[in-house]
Amino acid sequence: MEEQLFFKKLNSLCTSHEIFDFLSSLEVMSDTMASGALQRISEVEVDANGLKNPKGVLENEVFRALCFQFEYESSKVSNTGLLNALQALVKLRVDPQSTLMASLLSEGEERLVKGQLTVKNLCALGESLLQLENPSHATLRQILKCMQDKDIEKWSPREMVMVYKVLQVTVREREQHQDLLNRMNSVTLTMVSQLSPKFTSTILNSLVVLHQTRAVPLVTALCKHSVKHIPYFTGDELVNVLEAFLYFGHREQIFTEALETHVPKSIFTMHPQTVSKVMQYCCRKMILSKPIFDAVAEDFVSDADTFTTDQIAGYIIPFGILNYLPPNASSLFRKLESILHTRLRHFQPHTLLNLLHSCVLIQRYPVNFLPKIFSPYFLQQLQAQPPGLDTTVTSQLTRLFLTATLECLFYEGPKLLPKYGLKAFLTPCSSVDVHLLKRVKTGLLYLLKKRIYFASEVSTPYFYTLDIEIKLDEEGFVLPAPQCEEVHRRIALCVDGRNRFCVNSYNLLGEEAIKQRHLRLLGYEVVQIPFFEIESLQNCRKMSEYLHKKIFPHTYGPS
Repeated sequence: MEEQLFFKKLNSLCTSHEIFDFLSSLEVMSDTMASGALQRISEVEVDANGLKNPKGVLENEVFRALCFQFEYESSKVSNTGLLNALQALVKLRVDPQSTLMASLLSEGEERLVKGQLTVKNLCALGESLLQLENPSHATLRQILKCMQDKDIEKWSPREMVMVYKVLQVTVREREQHQDLLNRMNSVTLTMVSQLSPKFTSTILNSLVVLHQTRAVPLVTALCKHSVKHIPYFTGDELVNVLEAFLYFGHREQIFTEALETHVPKSIFTMHPQTVSKVMQYCCRKMILSKPIFDAVAEDFVSDADTFTTDQIAGYIIPFGILNYLPPNASSLFRKLESILHTRLRHFQPHTLLNLLHSCVLIQRYPVNFLPKIFSPYFLQQLQAQPPGLDTTVTSQLTRLFLTATLECLFYEGPKLLPKYGLKAFLTPCSSVDVHLLKRVKTGLLYLLKKRIYFASEVSTPYFYTLDIEIKLDEEGFVLPAPQCEEVHRRIALCVDGRNRFCVNSYNLLGEEAIKQRHLRLLGYEVVQIPFFEIESLQNCRKMSEYLHKKIFPHTYGPS
């Protein structure tokens, strides 16, 4: 009864000063009460930035008396008292090398080896060790060994989370513990609905670190469960969840919808790193969410001066990749240009290239910065840093070069040296939907009667590959594909499958949009054949009629 009254009073106190006054009025305390007092002090005095008043707490006489009791009588205190005190002192940032901490850790490890700790005790010890800078891996392995002997189905969510976190730290020994992980994954699946935002995020993060790609049912359940927690995740927790979605290749429409509700309302209080991760998620999943992108554009204009260079790139690049200009595009890119003028040298070479490449995809031309990109010194920097001059990098350089040549006619600076260019674009966006292409070719054969009148997958001197090319003479007659003389018009058919559009959208991706734009500037008549116009065409005749209207709209069709 005395302990109940003690804790009721203790939990009503809101400052360490009040707690110390209260403790001074007591003549005697059990170790459970003393450890509870330390825990309450840690709750009121520690925030996200650490201990609020180190001197006022750590040098207080009452606090030192409490610590004295645990340092010199650790062998006499209960398991609960010992481990609660250890947790509180770790949270209060007491020096792990001090005799006080050494005494508590040593006593805890001794009881662990003797098998005297309950599941709850093991959990408390594990949580304390995980918060130390260099936890003892031997002790963590011993905790895992003891936990394996316990009935997993009786573990609480907190205990389950602690074991996942211990396994994370010992990730190199993952294969040794895979049997334990399989059992944990099965039991965790049954408790998903009970998990708090913090626990949901932590377990998803553990599954990523531990490469649990076979735990599909658990991952799916956690991803669906995370939807209702989106407004309540901290920034770091939301980042963990988004990384799990990306790692496991998961996508939930209701998750995207929840983000679309949350991000615009919270954008000005969200950490830029969290916003960058949201944009990376949208970009990698090819999700063009106008509510999110519009809110992010507003945030960038307001606060970009405080962002790191990686965060600036994280905000802007998805606009180019997904080919979207927000309503405040002029303000957005004025802000970006201003930042580049003042902070250009701070950008890592590959980050800067990615950023400027994304701008040209949506016709925002970084003319003032192209001389730097095409300079031999910058190109050498790109080559020297991972990933070097791989296909993606040379594709970006080539696109910038083509943009400078075709769209920035007033640009007179240095051009890209041929050895840094690309012979042909080979990107996921440039790849054609083979099934769709076959249907279009069959329809063209029905329309033009002979296969010689069109060519497919044609390489051009301008690095782009044409899905289908048709040549016409001056009078509009179709010429055989191999013929090079008397060609008056060239028609480029772009057979655009789903992979060239944003998800659930008719919005072309940036790389396909710039390709079609450049082909027009190079003299081709571009005819777009999008998947959503031809998927419903049932036979060759209907496909032929459709192609006739698209390619030859001013001539009579076949009877």
